[in-house]
Amino acid sequence: MEKGLLYPVTNQFRQDQKLDGLWDFKFDPQAQGEAKGWTTGFDDPIKMPVPASFNDFFTDKDSREYTGDFWYAKKFFVPTYMDGQTIQLRFGAATHRATVYVNGQEIRSHEGGFLPFTADITDAVKLGQENIVTLKMNNELHRDALPAGDTATLKNGKKMAKPFFDFYNYSGLNRSVHLLAVPKNHIYDYSTTYDVSEDQATVHYSVQATDGSNFKVSLSDGDGKVVATAEGQTGDLVVKNPTLWQVRDAYLYTIKFELLDAGKAVDEYSDEIGLRTIEIKGHEILVNHKSVYLRGFGRHEDSIYAGRAFDLNVERRDMNLMKWIGANSFRSSHYPYDEQVYKFADREGILITDEVPAVGFKMAAASFLGGLNQSFFDGDWIDELYKKHIDQVKDMIKRDKNHPSVLAWSLCNEPDTSTDSAVPYFTKLFNDSKDLDPEQRPRTFTLNEDDTFEKSKCLKFPDFYLLNRYPGWYHKWGYEISDGEAGLRAELDEWKNSDIDKPIVFSEYGADTEPGLHKLPSIMWSEEYQIELLDMFDRVFDSYDFIRGEQPWNLADFQTVEGNMRVNGNKKGIFTRDRQPKAAAFYLKKRWTSLPLDYKAGK
Repeated sequence: MEKGLLYPVTNQFRQDQKLDGLWDFKFDPQAQGEAKGWTTGFDDPIKMPVPASFNDFFTDKDSREYTGDFWYAKKFFVPTYMDGQTIQLRFGAATHRATVYVNGQEIRSHEGGFLPFTADITDAVKLGQENIVTLKMNNELHRDALPAGDTATLKNGKKMAKPFFDFYNYSGLNRSVHLLAVPKNHIYDYSTTYDVSEDQATVHYSVQATDGSNFKVSLSDGDGKVVATAEGQTGDLVVKNPTLWQVRDAYLYTIKFELLDAGKAVDEYSDEIGLRTIEIKGHEILVNHKSVYLRGFGRHEDSIYAGRAFDLNVERRDMNLMKWIGANSFRSSHYPYDEQVYKFADREGILITDEVPAVGFKMAAASFLGGLNQSFFDGDWIDELYKKHIDQVKDMIKRDKNHPSVLAWSLCNEPDTSTDSAVPYFTKLFNDSKDLDPEQRPRTFTLNEDDTFEKSKCLKFPDFYLLNRYPGWYHKWGYEISDGEAGLRAELDEWKNSDIDKPIVFSEYGADTEPGLHKLPSIMWSEEYQIELLDMFDRVFDSYDFIRGEQPWNLADFQTVEGNMRVNGNKKGIFTRDRQPKAAAFYLKKRWTSLPLDYKAGK
């Protein structure tokens, strides 16, 4: 677990310089990089953009599908004015594991390809000179790692990723790299919780520094006017007649912490926050004590050329598409996204179900994923996997806990919960994560087709339910879709007749659709069939009061592994991979823009 994961800022005490651009890159299939001295650089490098996945830049298949060790290197200058400060490198994401070297000195290692980590390089750098950072990285998949899968060796000796998940194993430095300088004594974390009413809001804060507990704290409105102040490591900021952060109507305040030593400021950190509360009450999802009906998407960080890399241009387009279509939420399927995504959502009033990369925990997966017919939680890898799982849950919550856009934490996607062996794992997971979030947001995970009301052994754990259901596509498809609807209603009637009173959000449903394919009458893969399937689900959603959200799969088409079930990726997007609308986008826009935010409130 990282000590602190504050997003980098520049102010009078702190320096933040991005090291993005072209880095040296080289494959290391024989894992000989250290022995060959690559920790101080290497000859004949490929020039590789950062941030980016390396895969889709290549035109030969061996390079695109490369699995194993690979290296990045970049020279960087450390100015003398950083003398006396703590100098760090912050990596937004290194997929999936990395060891960092500076000037040949090993600094640290990290596993987990979707969360940031910081390397303290103070003692390794040369001030006023050029330095070199190298990373030995590895993108192999294992059953005791997140996301889960296998790594096979082909008869030609080359390794191949075998994911237990349905998205491409894009790899590399997928997010920005920052060179940071912070005071020796610095602020490294803070937390906020809220009480709100129409005439007053109270921000309960706590702040941590490497040394000292003397702080000045202020809160400013959107015009920069200070509206509340406090002192101390913990305290309250009281705002009269506040403007609350609302869904699709966001308002942000700026909280500023000053660390004092002998009455003088020695560090400062500011961030934007939103005043709002979140709770689950019966089968209602409440924001600021008012019912909210979720409409939105499952998404992927996936775009042409750069793969899983964060792209500010793509994110701007995606946010505009979600606003256009009437969405108010999305799930960060199936991993935490770049922090700038959450900042976008904070500003736009979009709710996020934040998901840890615990995907592939089901070995009886569809045959095109290479699954095996046994319970994943009976494997001998579970103890080691759990350590990595809870570690990444801790870092996800530490990183994202202060974003007003974060509605809930999803601790797993489609795990195998149909056997008793899953129960001890989820008991420990929910117990160990209970107190990580000061706001105590709801926690959940997605239940897939096999984990029905009757079969799942883990229904007691989530605060609300995420259902991934695919009648009309993976079963009861085409002309049989009427039977698919009947089966879906039969399961939901079981939920209705039970003593469970929690919200259900449909977090995945949909049909692969080839854009431009039209057929009368409809056939599967046609744009007409995609609309027919969505319309079927909407009829079902409108029939049950406890269904409080609809998030079709997926916002946009995305890349997957090769297989006879996929034609160049997953085509369930409402938009194409280059972010143009299919006919279904206009269908959903008409529905979602007509639904009130508090649809089904009081029912």
